[in-house]
Amino acid sequence: MSTTGTPLAPAKSVRVAVIGAGMMGHGIAQVFALAGHSVTITDAHAPTLASALSRVEANLIDLGEDVSAVRRIRPVESLAEAVRDADFVVEAASENLALKRELFAAVEAAAPATAILASNTSVIPITEIMRNLTRRERAVGTHWWNPPFLVPLVEVIGTEWTSEATIAFTMDLHAQAGKTPVHVKKDVPGFVGNRLQHALWREAVSLVEHGICDAETVDTVIKASFGRRLAVLGPLENADLVGTDLTLAIHQTVLPAIEARPGPSPYLEALVKEGRLGMKSGEGFRRWTPEAQAALKKRVVDHLKKARD
Repeated sequence: MSTTGTPLAPAKSVRVAVIGAGMMGHGIAQVFALAGHSVTITDAHAPTLASALSRVEANLIDLGEDVSAVRRIRPVESLAEAVRDADFVVEAASENLALKRELFAAVEAAAPATAILASNTSVIPITEIMRNLTRRERAVGTHWWNPPFLVPLVEVIGTEWTSEATIAFTMDLHAQAGKTPVHVKKDVPGFVGNRLQHALWREAVSLVEHGICDAETVDTVIKASFGRRLAVLGPLENADLVGTDLTLAIHQTVLPAIEARPGPSPYLEALVKEGRLGMKSGEGFRRWTPEAQAALKKRVVDHLKKARD
């Protein structure tokens, strides 16, 4: 990193610190280590931190990748020690605004003045997380998708304070690590990916709520129709393919009938109130035996692994 406070293009090896060693954190550490960077990782939950390296190693073995990369990851108990020499810090803690603000206050106090500070939040605006920092020009969002070592996208989110140099460094760092970074130019809740995903989910829940079809039918329709082409044909590419005039005609008919309530579905709220929390309770929109859960998770991972080829 530059001693003048301006981030440079990523060097061969960047010192990365990952805050959080859970589902996302250990995978992010894995990607950076595999790209040749030195990584420190920390977590307030000792058992999670203790198992981080074994989980990374298991992933690398499963994917047939260089297992020696795990040696570039160093677990440390102290957050201050983890970020002390970092060029790039990424927080991967739970979706809790107060916690994230607390973590970044501690990170800013301990990390070098030139270190870039990134949050892996899924939906919380980066502006809200980083508002209390002293040097907000080096703060940025990097939204990875789960599992981070299989899904290529990283949304890089700037705020009104984020410098162009910070965005450029972050984009380059992730591209060189084999990810697909995209620049989100306005900091809005959910960024791009989750706004699109949950707009679809809102309508999916509404279809079930209003008795138009059951949950299994919703999932089947998506997987057996437009879901098949989404990996190679984005929605706006598709609109241009069929014609914006046809798209407009369709929207004039269907958009007035699509769910537009601003808040969560009462049907979804009732599921949560009844304790029907999905796979963690064995039932949500559908019933899930342990065998069905395992089969679905394997099918998803196998699909994502094939998509890497």
